[in-house]
Amino acid sequence: MLPESILREAQSEFFELSGSGMSLLEMSHRSPLYDEIHEGARARSKSVFEVPDEFEVLFIQGGAMLQFSMVPMNFLADDVSGAYVDSGAWASKALADARMYGEAYAAWDGSDVSPSRMPDQGEVEIRPDTRYLHVTSNETIGGVRMVEWPEVDIPLIGDMSSDYMSRPIPWDRFDLVYGGVQKNLGPAGMAVVFVRRSILEETSKHLGTYLRYDIHADNRSLFNTPPVFTIWMTGKMLSWIESEGGLAEMERRTNQRAAKVYDAIDSSGGYYTNPVAVRDRSLTNVVFNLANAELETRFVAQAAKNDLVNLKGHRSVGGVRASLYNAMPMAGVDALVAFMDDFQAGNV
Repeated sequence: MLPESILREAQSEFFELSGSGMSLLEMSHRSPLYDEIHEGARARSKSVFEVPDEFEVLFIQGGAMLQFSMVPMNFLADDVSGAYVDSGAWASKALADARMYGEAYAAWDGSDVSPSRMPDQGEVEIRPDTRYLHVTSNETIGGVRMVEWPEVDIPLIGDMSSDYMSRPIPWDRFDLVYGGVQKNLGPAGMAVVFVRRSILEETSKHLGTYLRYDIHADNRSLFNTPPVFTIWMTGKMLSWIESEGGLAEMERRTNQRAAKVYDAIDSSGGYYTNPVAVRDRSLTNVVFNLANAELETRFVAQAAKNDLVNLKGHRSVGGVRASLYNAMPMAGVDALVAFMDDFQAGNV
């Protein structure tokens, strides 16, 4: 989701950018005007997310799923393995891809845990000669959030696609953080990757050049023609976050939005139910169920008639899912909560 103000600003600049006589989509990515856009987005990525100087910021096409492969390709070797917290659908996909490139294992498996949750401290089991622990900060499908980062003696790598820039992270614990921009930051098609400079020399050099983090870092994410439209829009979103109060304000709004929807669920007397342990409930993807699939279908259909769309749960789990990303106005949350109350009253 993007704020209306950004969409209208982009619309006004789309045909001709800054008196250049052409659209951004027509100009060279080596031009001074685009370079200003590119570097501005890179700088704001670090300032908004409060990233230390020792990290590089990379813009890499392919979204988070390409990172499922790039991480093990760059970091795994014959004598080391990768550990994964298997917390849901996306973590499972990351682990499966890692196994294509080297030794990777589940340091914690939540597939049979009920209610759904993240691991408690001490439950993550790290084997000797493990290079990194990969965590998924928020599972969009299952509605599960990692509240406490595992306390381990090896570097963390984090997929933060669905709660990117909605809460701070302890940068001293991480070697690499990545996320697709399409949830909180811009149009689909790109991942923003933060990687610690000190580990770039340790990454594999026996890869196609586009798959090497050090190549992207050395070339300021301009090794190839970048996804200029996505970067342009992401830069605008980052500027919007800054103007709205920065990361602290995004976190406050995230907590407030989620609290309203969970209050509606918990006060419904069991009419709506959430399958996640209370501590680990996602603040950006609230999932819930009604008594049966027929009632859930009716809920989604009637919601759409009230301009509340995209509420159908993922096809693999069903139910209902409300995604509450950074640009979601509080009025949208209030409208959903009011509809939930009305639907319950009319469909007992």
